[in-house]
Amino acid sequence: MNVPNKQLIRRLLIGVSCLALSLNIAINTAYAVPCFDNAQSAYNYLLTQETAQTQARTQSIININRATESELTLLHGIGSSKAQAIILYREMFGSFRTVDELTKVKGIGAKTVEKNRRRLTVQD
Repeated sequence: MNVPNKQLIRRLLIGVSCLALSLNIAINTAYAVPCFDNAQSAYNYLLTQETAQTQARTQSIININRATESELTLLHGIGSSKAQAIILYREMFGSFRTVDELTKVKGIGAKTVEKNRRRLTVQD
């Protein structure tokens, strides 16, 4: 089969972009992903996914008395170690009665609480 170089390169790029997209999504979400016939479609798909994740991160309400480590890391300024510290504090001292009590956890200040206040709750 004699394919001109331009077409061959285009087919390779599409294959590589589909593979890269599949690997990226498989690593991050473990869901099946569609294959795309061009790189622009794959890029648009990734932008849509990123926007959806950002919206979920900024709109979900998190109960600090029940949240898992992964849920707590969705908060601004809370990484894995601070999330673990929140859980440890909760286990040692019991449930938080107010959102402001979160400042009692080492490494979490009033600014972090204020940045996340509208997304935090202590009630079910």
